[in-house]
Amino acid sequence: MSPHTSKKALDGGWGWVVIVACFMAQFLAYGSPQSVGVLYPEWLHTFQEGKGMTAWVGSLVSGVGLIASPVCSACVDNFGARPVTIFSGVMVAGGLMLSAFAPNVQFLIFSYGIVVGLGCGLVYAATLTITCQYFDKRRGLALGIVTTGTSVGGFLYATAQNELIVLFGLEGCLLIIGALALNLMACAGFMRPLNMPGYYLKQKAALERTKEQPFKKPPADDLKTTPGTGEKKLAVKDHLITIDAKDIPTPDNKRGFMAGLAIVKIIKKKRQAYSKYMHSTADFLHDRNFMALCIAIFLFSLGAFPPVLFMEDVAQSEGLIDEVKIIPLVSIVAITTGVGKLTLGMLADIRWINSVFLYAFTLLGTGTALLLIPISKSYVGLQVLSAVVGFFSGNWSLTSYITTKIVGLDKLTQAHGILMFFGGFGIMLGPPVVGWFFDWTQSYDLAFYFSGGSVLLGGVTLFLCALPCWDKKKADIDRPDIQYTSNCDKVASVA
Repeated sequence: MSPHTSKKALDGGWGWVVIVACFMAQFLAYGSPQSVGVLYPEWLHTFQEGKGMTAWVGSLVSGVGLIASPVCSACVDNFGARPVTIFSGVMVAGGLMLSAFAPNVQFLIFSYGIVVGLGCGLVYAATLTITCQYFDKRRGLALGIVTTGTSVGGFLYATAQNELIVLFGLEGCLLIIGALALNLMACAGFMRPLNMPGYYLKQKAALERTKEQPFKKPPADDLKTTPGTGEKKLAVKDHLITIDAKDIPTPDNKRGFMAGLAIVKIIKKKRQAYSKYMHSTADFLHDRNFMALCIAIFLFSLGAFPPVLFMEDVAQSEGLIDEVKIIPLVSIVAITTGVGKLTLGMLADIRWINSVFLYAFTLLGTGTALLLIPISKSYVGLQVLSAVVGFFSGNWSLTSYITTKIVGLDKLTQAHGILMFFGGFGIMLGPPVVGWFFDWTQSYDLAFYFSGGSVLLGGVTLFLCALPCWDKKKADIDRPDIQYTSNCDKVASVA
């Protein structure tokens, strides 16, 4: 695409087709993992394992993909959203079908938790990256629509998996869901790249050098591209996967010594690239707002994800229901999460609303609802609290928006990968910890107090670190001629 066409594509045009494709991709990939709470009681009954051990399946399927976000983001940068989505379709479908033949929970942890989880992580990175490329002014709305696909998928898949288990059993249900996931490859066909990925740019430059001046050092202009807003050199992360053709030993070079020197050169170049990548990562972590967001997402994921997995078992353990209802509690969480993603995404686009404070508010609301779950002794109360938790959990649509505001669009993929690593680590630990609390106390009360307290702590931390008076204090240090009193220390001491 030409630069002129790229500018016109922003905030419209083919971008809306990409939005629909990304929505369907997240719908198909995350439908089963988001409604894993329906499968959880079936796995408990089938394999007769403890709640803590069985909970690893649901935690890994959501946590592994997020932990691997830095790698997934690097794959999207180098190969593009389309090839990555095609490959992820094979992983998600294969993992679901393989889970139908699982002989024990340990095998299920690998097939459903790790394989499907990595596939979902690739889909998530690909869809968010290409959405941010196509939309600028309406990026919050676009991200809200795309990420709603996970919620709609969780709502519909919860009921569908429940009925498929009744009709075809657990094995038949997983086989059918896996077959549906193959449609991810069809969704990938609509993800037209707005900017050529780094891998193709380097291969094109190498091919042109081979035709004109074989195996000679290329001019600096060969490694530049014009993605619509001006020339930009290949970033450090573009060097993490690919290898320049000029660094590979040629067939004419038959001497082992020269070949060894070429290999050493490649290793040194890659080591320098990884060193620069780690330095840039350290720069992100030195940013106060970004680090506070990482901590908040970790604590939110640690506490807010377990209800998605355990809500049905909570209702059955308390004797409120005998079996899963036609519209399970996880379906209520999923559909209200979709509403929350759209609503919060539109609120983030309003100029006078601070997106960081908005995210902190959602954490405070989620933590309060989680603390009320042990107090509720009726199924209607659990339905209401599930809806509240689901709505505020829609703040996932704000993560890419806030990250772009903090680090800029050019560094979005790398920073978002770091952010999702913290979120995935929290999601991976949350359900097993809650399951162990139940195995220890035979009650979910203490577990949900722990979850609610973690989320509240994350919200308070983010709110305090995002106060504008910290920036004024820094400006005062830079300009000692200006003196004023900052209230940050007072606010922090009171908290």
